[in-house]
Amino acid sequence: MSNILIINGHDFYANRAEGNLSSVICERIITNLQDKHTVAYTKVLDGYEVNTEIKKFLNADIIIIQTPIYWFSIPGILKKYIDDVYKPGIFFGKSNDFGQGGLLANKQYMLSVTWGASKKEFNSHKRSFLEGKTEDEVLFPIHKIHEYCSIKKIDTFSVFEAMNKVNLFEQLNRLDLHIKNNIN
Repeated sequence: MSNILIINGHDFYANRAEGNLSSVICERIITNLQDKHTVAYTKVLDGYEVNTEIKKFLNADIIIIQTPIYWFSIPGILKKYIDDVYKPGIFFGKSNDFGQGGLLANKQYMLSVTWGASKKEFNSHKRSFLEGKTEDEVLFPIHKIHEYCSIKKIDTFSVFEAMNKVNLFEQLNRLDLHIKNNIN
């Protein structure tokens, strides 16, 4: 039985991004994992206490971050959470080689993200808006944050065209399979 921390990094924007999809995804992840794992949950928008979050991280074997992608990055509220919680001496230390001082090598993380863009926008031709980049290449800074702490990456889960009416049943089935193949 593993300890899993699920972080809901959604930020609320009325009439545009109210967080319903992120909440449903988090609930589904919890449902998928709670019978075989110990699950802790943080909804960043509800507030958090830094030392409690650090304890959750230190206790976790796997961290799952569910977040929308706003302007090709995570919401500011989630970035602030990272700035507040990922402390030197706990998450990373000094090293002679830049990026090699991570202190959480026994942990893994998974990004679960929702995009406004369609799937066809990624891994496309170099003249496209995203210049042929994959989802993970667009998320490069977020992956590097976790690599800096020596947390190992689990394959990313993406829901595309989240600002439109997505087929929730289909997306949740994809999520179930992703969890089964990568965590359970």
